[in-house]
Amino acid sequence: MKWQQLSSNEKSKYFIDKYLRVRERTTSLCSCLVIEDYVMQPVAYVSPPKWHLGHTTWFFEEVILAKCLSGYTRFNCQYRLLFNSYYKSAGNHWQQNQRGDLSRPTVEEVMRYRSHVDKLVVNYLSSAEVDDDALSLLEVGLHHEQQHQELLLMDIKYIFGCNPILPLFSKTRLNTASFPKPAWRSFNEGIIQIGALAGTFAYDNEKPKHKAYIYSFAISQNTVTNGEYLEFIDSGGYDEAAFWLSLGWDWVTSEELTHPLYWQKIENKWYEFSLHGLNLLDLNAPVTHISYFEADAYAKWKGHRLPSEQEMEVFLTSFDSDLFGVPEFDRRPNEKPDIYHPTQSSVPFGQVWCWSKSHYSGYPGYKPYQGMLNEYNGKFMCNQFVLRGGCVATPNGHYRHSYRNFYAPNQRWMFSGIRLAKDI
Repeated sequence: MKWQQLSSNEKSKYFIDKYLRVRERTTSLCSCLVIEDYVMQPVAYVSPPKWHLGHTTWFFEEVILAKCLSGYTRFNCQYRLLFNSYYKSAGNHWQQNQRGDLSRPTVEEVMRYRSHVDKLVVNYLSSAEVDDDALSLLEVGLHHEQQHQELLLMDIKYIFGCNPILPLFSKTRLNTASFPKPAWRSFNEGIIQIGALAGTFAYDNEKPKHKAYIYSFAISQNTVTNGEYLEFIDSGGYDEAAFWLSLGWDWVTSEELTHPLYWQKIENKWYEFSLHGLNLLDLNAPVTHISYFEADAYAKWKGHRLPSEQEMEVFLTSFDSDLFGVPEFDRRPNEKPDIYHPTQSSVPFGQVWCWSKSHYSGYPGYKPYQGMLNEYNGKFMCNQFVLRGGCVATPNGHYRHSYRNFYAPNQRWMFSGIRLAKDI
């Protein structure tokens, strides 16, 4: 059942419950942090955890409270500058590369801000003034916060990974990955439907559902493993320009890169840092934190290619959704274990975001959100590539097979991996 089919009282109860669960999940991800962790920003594209806590709250304040409550007075007008990410229509914003420069507001003040906004949002949802348009905006806000939950884990991992003492985020032990049996899955040429299902939540960039033509192809059932990628390294893959795009070769040579992010070689053995600590490299686990440039070079070295995002969606939708893909409405809290590192290469989705060869752009007939949310996705449709399939850091109820993640080709601090394709 979709929330639009519920009675007014049921809608109120549903969204209050969902709102509080999503908000609590964000703060619980920070439960193992100390005050010093909250303000770290080792590189420009990593945001301090404190900023994530403030920005997601600012989003609800601007999109819900300021728009829906008559005469609303903001908690602190200066937060409109500090916690606005990039919405030009909402006013000036603090520069991303300077988010770690600010000791104030304190973490305690940001937590008070969260509590203040949460109380008012819950009160509003309990009132008779709420209509479906406001609830649709709230739903975007909840998925926006879930995006930041994944970003929080990415950023915390980078912050911890820069520290030579390699702090531990989770004490949960990782299971050893099983060996993935090599297999390909073939699909016939023809006209297919791509895009989000009608009546379900999706971002504007997943719409409209439309026709696309694909040629016969095969796609790997498994994502590339650490052991397979290590063969690429050992064969001199990072030293051979023929495998690399021109921009990729410039990048890998200027940065002097020789292996994926978070790998370390100690006494001639490979280790990998994760949110579960530094462990011996599991050769059967999916290779993770790979840039588009590295994924493309590996595919060329293997004599294959990366799939298009259309091919990836055909592959993903050929599987019955497991718990990871069940709509949030039908899901109970804490059904996904707190494992923050991919361990299974044979799982079709939910382990690593897989690079596609497709440039990120609007679908035929694409219409962006209206108002401030007009800037949510469309403004980034330049110099980015699409990734598909979700990852271990993607929250429950947030993923769907039509989900289009996107990053610049040199970025790799997200949980990104490789799935190969070939023409047949």
